[in-house]
Amino acid sequence: MSDQLLTCCFQYAGYAVEATICLLLFWQGRWRRLGGLWLYVGALFMLDGVARSASLSFFGQQSIQYYYVYWVTDVALALGAFLLVCGFFHRACAQEKNMWGFVRLMLISVFILVLGVSALSLTRNYAHFMTPFIIEFSQNLYFSCLVLNTLLYIMIQQFALDDDELGLLVCGLGVQFAGEAAGLALYHLTLGEPFVKLLFSFLNPACTLGMLSTWIYAITKTAKTVPVHSKLGKHATLLEAVAD
Repeated sequence: MSDQLLTCCFQYAGYAVEATICLLLFWQGRWRRLGGLWLYVGALFMLDGVARSASLSFFGQQSIQYYYVYWVTDVALALGAFLLVCGFFHRACAQEKNMWGFVRLMLISVFILVLGVSALSLTRNYAHFMTPFIIEFSQNLYFSCLVLNTLLYIMIQQFALDDDELGLLVCGLGVQFAGEAAGLALYHLTLGEPFVKLLFSFLNPACTLGMLSTWIYAITKTAKTVPVHSKLGKHATLLEAVAD
């Protein structure tokens, strides 16, 4: 009972932080500049906090309906995470147009590769062909996001970007991806031992809460320190030239 209570505390704390981030970005008028983040957190709240919770309460954890709702929403969130990483790459390459052309090709190639590798699961199960594909695709895409997010963090360090907000947002994603990947690896290595199942039930919501806490810190910390050129773009450069 205490285990379930602790899991619920992590989950509902995460829902509260998700709603806080969406409201904070909207209140500060930064939801357009951070549109990708705003949409992803909103989708996380609606799919994980609302759709999954409603399905769990109505059908039960062992029902086939909840099983399909969980994995379909998991694929949607994996796609959202991939698009969010792509958006962060685009932001990191804002001053390097040539680099963005290469990065964009890399991101497209990674997505096609993940799609192709995941499609191989269809050859192993014809009776329920969509179920293994959905699970395989979701897990492969999350792992690809982990690798891409790590490369993005290294790229930020190499470029020495003066963008603390982006660095913190990327670190938040790293907490989520790394924690989930470590939990899945441990689960498969131990063949689903009861203790590991219990640990995994805590790890995922705890990592999500860690990611969201990092994001809300990034938003509040950098609210008054956003570089002027990020808001004015080319106009800032023109004003500086006139001032000189």
